Amino acid sequence: MDTNKIKRFILLAGDIIILYFSLWLTLAVRYMKLVDQESWSKHWLPFTVLFVVWLAVFFINKMYDISIAQNNVKFFSIALSSLAWCAVVGIVFFYIATTGISPKTILALDIIIFGIIFIWWRRVFNQMVVNKKFRENAVIVGLTKETLNLAKKINSKPQWGLRVIAIVKSDQDDFDFQDDSMKIINSSQELGSFLKAEQIKTIIIDPRIKDYPDLINEIYKGLNMKLNIFDLPGFAEKFTGKILINTIGQMWFLENIKESSKQFYEILKRLVDILFALILLLVSAPFLPFIYIAIKINSSGPGFFMQVRVGKNGKQFMAIKFRTMYVNSEQNGPQWAKPEDPRVTRVGKFLRQSRIDEIPQLINVLKGEMSFIGPRPERPEFIERLREIIPFYDVRLLIKPGLTGWAQVNFPYGYSEKDALEKLQYDLYYIKNRSFIVDVSILLKTIKTVLSGEGH
Repeated sequence: MDTNKIKRFILLAGDIIILYFSLWLTLAVRYMKLVDQESWSKHWLPFTVLFVVWLAVFFINKMYDISIAQNNVKFFSIALSSLAWCAVVGIVFFYIATTGISPKTILALDIIIFGIIFIWWRRVFNQMVVNKKFRENAVIVGLTKETLNLAKKINSKPQWGLRVIAIVKSDQDDFDFQDDSMKIINSSQELGSFLKAEQIKTIIIDPRIKDYPDLINEIYKGLNMKLNIFDLPGFAEKFTGKILINTIGQMWFLENIKESSKQFYEILKRLVDILFALILLLVSAPFLPFIYIAIKINSSGPGFFMQVRVGKNGKQFMAIKFRTMYVNSEQNGPQWAKPEDPRVTRVGKFLRQSRIDEIPQLINVLKGEMSFIGPRPERPEFIERLREIIPFYDVRLLIKPGLTGWAQVNFPYGYSEKDALEKLQYDLYYIKNRSFIVDVSILLKTIKTVLSGEGH
C-alpha cells in the first residue's frame, strides 16, 4: 500500500469519525444532556444516509486528492465550497425524504459543528503532510525534459512526502538545466556515496538505465538501505495519473495493455451503458423540443449537428449532438476549438458548459459506437495528423470513445496538437487501469465539472 493511499485512507477515516462525533455533540448541545439511546437511534440512520452523500461531495470536490492538501487559499475555498454543498444537500434531503424526523435545528447545528471540526482537522492534517520530517529524499536516474518536469512537480507538492534532491546524468543525456535545489550527479561512484550520505529512500529510474551497468551496480549495492525503487513510467502513473509517452516503448504496451483480462468488465460496462442511456433519454425527452427550438431561435440552421468521428479500432461513425456553432463555421477547413471560440452561439455556450449538447450522443451509446466513459471521440482529419506526430496515438482506439473520460476530467479542454499529446497520456492511464471504480470516479468528477460550469 503506497503512502498516498494510506494518507487518503486516514483522511476518509478521520472524516467519518468527525461526522458521527459531530452528530453526537450536536444532539448533546441541542438537548443539553448526554445523548441517550432513544435519541441516537432516531437520528443515526437518516444522518448516515446523508453522510454518504456528503462524502461523495467531498470526493467530487477532490477533498481526498493529496495533491491539494496544502493550507492555502485554494484548499480552503474548496473546503468551504464543499461544506456549502453539504448544507444544501442536507436541506433538500430532509425536505424530500420521509425519515420520521424534521431536524431543522439539529441539521443547522450539525453543519456548523462539523464544519468547525472538519476545517480544524484538515488544517492539522495538511500541516503534518508538508512537514519536512515526513518527506523522504529522492533521486531520479536519467536527465531528460520529462524527468526534470517530474522532479519539479514532486518538489512543488510536498504533501506527496518526497523531495527530489538530485538527478543522475548519464553519458547520453545532453539535456542541461540550472536549479540550485537539485544536484547533478555525473558518475556511478558519485551516486553510490551520495545515496549513503543523503540517506536516500526513493530512486526513480529512467528505463534507459539498462544501458549503464555501472549505475545499475551502484543501485544494487544500496538494496540493504531498504530503498524504494520505481521505474519512471510506473512512478509517473502512480503520482500523476498519466503515462509519460516519451518514457515508454512497445514492450511497455505488451506488458501492460492486457485486453483479454477486461472482457467481463466490458460486457458489464456495455449493459450499464444501455441501461443508463435509456433512462437518461426517457428523462430528458420532454425537454428536447425546447432545446431544439432555443437553438433555432438563436441562430439559423439545423438543431442537430452530425459529424464523422473515429471509434474503436478506427471504425468511423456519425456522432450526433445539438448544434452549438454557427452554420459554415468551418468553411476554411477543420479547426481546433479555441477558448471563447467566436464560432459558438450564445445558446451553444450554455449547452456546452452544461453538457446538454451531448444528450443526442446517447443514441451513439445505444448503438454501441460510444460508451459513457472513454477517450474523447476525435475527428478523422485530426487523427490522421496526430498519428504522424505523436507516438502510439493509435492505442487510444483500442476502446470505445466516451461522453466523458479520465483525460476530460484531469486536463482542460484540448485546443492544439500539444494538448492532444497531454490528453493521450491520460487516455493511456485509463486504458491500462479502467475498472468500475475508476469509471465511478470519472462520473463523479464529471458531475463536478458540469455543476461548476467548466464544460466545453
